[in-house]
Amino acid sequence: MFREQDREPSQSYPLSTDGRLPEQPSTEGRRDVATLPAVASPKPASIGRRLSLGRRSLIAGAAALAIVAGGGFAANWWVNGRYVISTDDAYVRAHNTTLASKISGYVESVPIADNATVHAGDVIATIDPGDYRLAADAARDKVATQQATVERIGRQVVAQQANIDQAKAQFVSAQAMAKKTQLELDRQQALAAQKFASQQTLEQAQANRDQAVAAVDGAQAATDAATANLDVLKAQQQEAARTLDELKTALAKAERDLSFTVIRAPVDGVFSNRAVQTGDYVQTGQRVASLVPLDDVYVDANFKETQLERIRPGQPVSISVDALPDHAIAGRVASLSPASGAVFSLLPPDNATGNFTKIVQRLPVRIDVPASVAAKQMLRPGMSVVVSVNTKPAKAAAASAATTAWAGQDTASTALIR
Repeated sequence: MFREQDREPSQSYPLSTDGRLPEQPSTEGRRDVATLPAVASPKPASIGRRLSLGRRSLIAGAAALAIVAGGGFAANWWVNGRYVISTDDAYVRAHNTTLASKISGYVESVPIADNATVHAGDVIATIDPGDYRLAADAARDKVATQQATVERIGRQVVAQQANIDQAKAQFVSAQAMAKKTQLELDRQQALAAQKFASQQTLEQAQANRDQAVAAVDGAQAATDAATANLDVLKAQQQEAARTLDELKTALAKAERDLSFTVIRAPVDGVFSNRAVQTGDYVQTGQRVASLVPLDDVYVDANFKETQLERIRPGQPVSISVDALPDHAIAGRVASLSPASGAVFSLLPPDNATGNFTKIVQRLPVRIDVPASVAAKQMLRPGMSVVVSVNTKPAKAAAASAATTAWAGQDTASTALIR
């Protein structure tokens, strides 16, 4: 075992505050402290002063930087920040179109792929047209038959008009005969009064006159009957024509139903949310798919009722989309909802009860997106966004004055996704 006096003289000893080795008690057999090598002693007082000076400089610089940053933030808040109203309860929306079947039948084909871009008029799906084509053909045949009936009655009207003309001619002839027999009767009566004619001749003349008068009455009645028959035929023709119109309406409906076997896109958009497949049987009104018009998206921001005091249509809006963090979009306030979302809910709240807790309501604010941005089809309905409305009077007035130009033109200032 080593003894205490066998320790190497290089062992270090703690320094005193003035840098000198402390006095060690002399021990028998221990080497003299004076024989130890001299240890270089730094000057801690100067080092401490330098550290203290550097620390104070760092603190002063940080304080100055904080003051400058705080002043800049305060100035920016005073100039712009206090006019900005923000909310993260905002989402991209679009006027989605739900395609539904107007007739029932089996789906024959769905030629559009999911999430494909379609244009107005493109075929989305087809339904088996067999039954509807037969119904249209039957309605078309009925129309043709009724058309022939109307034409037949029309020819009868023409024939009856000729009968009327004939009856009128016979009436004129009967009147002439009546006049002739009347003159003959007058002559025979004059001769009979002078005893120059026989009684038989007078009686024959009188009988001929009576027959002629009866013939006139018969011709008049025939004329009246022919005229009445003409009116009947015209009424029948009108009835047949109206029946023809009904059949034409039925034909139009049958052809319309036949056209509904082809479901077409009413607007431009993206085909999505398919609900049927080839071979499925669909009922009238059943949903087939949805069309999302990505070229016409907008933002609905649900602001608290306490934030709406200064929001006005036409004010500029900064839109930040969570899915596009590197893109900034400039929009404008289009309109404010006339009521809160709770009013339009299926079961609106009724606060006329004994228990009541006040809750700050939110009202939707419609924000338009520039057409140039929407045309890029980067904004998808349902995306979460953060909107900031700048209600500063000067900017709001300028934005309101430029509303018409903004709606018709896509300028770089409104807009573009950077």
